[in-house]
Amino acid sequence: MAATAAKPKKAVESKPPERIEHRGLLDVRGLTTHFKLGAGRVQAVRDVSFTVEPGESLGLAGESGCGKTTAALSILKLLPENGRLVSGEVLFDGRNLAKRTEYGMSKIRWKEISIIFQGAMNALNPVRETGKQIAEPIQLHEGLSEKRAMERTRELFELVGINPKRVMDFPHQLSGGMRQRAMIAMALACNPKLVIGDEPTTALDVMVQAQILELIARLRKELGLSFILISHDLSVMAETCDRGVVMYAGEVVESGTTADIFRTATHPYTRQLIRSFPNIREKREMVSSIKGDPPNLLDPPPGCAFCPRCDEREQVCFTDHPELVEVERGHFVRCVHAVKGV
Repeated sequence: MAATAAKPKKAVESKPPERIEHRGLLDVRGLTTHFKLGAGRVQAVRDVSFTVEPGESLGLAGESGCGKTTAALSILKLLPENGRLVSGEVLFDGRNLAKRTEYGMSKIRWKEISIIFQGAMNALNPVRETGKQIAEPIQLHEGLSEKRAMERTRELFELVGINPKRVMDFPHQLSGGMRQRAMIAMALACNPKLVIGDEPTTALDVMVQAQILELIARLRKELGLSFILISHDLSVMAETCDRGVVMYAGEVVESGTTADIFRTATHPYTRQLIRSFPNIREKREMVSSIKGDPPNLLDPPPGCAFCPRCDEREQVCFTDHPELVEVERGHFVRCVHAVKGV
């Protein structure tokens, strides 16, 4: 008689994570994430800290490669195989997610924290009906039958402005805007407390982008959601976020309310980033670009990471790494000029 294969043991959370005193719904402290490459370790996120209050919208902004998406994926522990959360705490509702196992995180994703990915066509399975893909996490986390999960999916379609009759359409049968709305429906499927939007409107035209941003803002208020918006477009952050965090070379260089960042931007990088976007209320002219390139994070510079591209640099900027200091209440800046009160 052939030997019977042993049944795999079900993974269990070895010990319920200790509840920790924290600020806000999400409290990220000293987050550091590296990627291992053949040439060495890329220090993609370096000592990043921020909080998100219940019902608040926070924007993560900066150029491509500054660490925005990596920070978000670190929160959810969705890093690729060569990525590692080296240090830091991710305190969500009093639990340190950085210490959770994969099994433990599977109970958090979609149910308590969900994400809207950048490209809906890449995130959705092209050979499965869109509605069934949304119903799947509902069945998994809410314990509903397939029939009831599909009923809930139709309700979600209506909530995000898609005809419920389209639930059995495949992704390619939906327009780009409808696919992105379907991704929003999936993110809301299990009534999470926090939703992360990873550049959710980048692939859309301007008119559809405005509709999606308006939809997100409305749903956030109606459902009392906390929201993290990742974007390289500061105008999007200004329209939708209560507070903002500007990242450069894996670090936070400025953070505060959106009013702080747009009216009294202090870090030279933030000011140049704002100037690189056109202002439709001012005279039409070519916008300025930020000269130079970001540093190689395989070997970050010893001083200020932005120093080689900065028009305001001093000799000390090449050697001394500036700390993040509070220049006004709730407004933090990483710059030697801020430290000196300039």
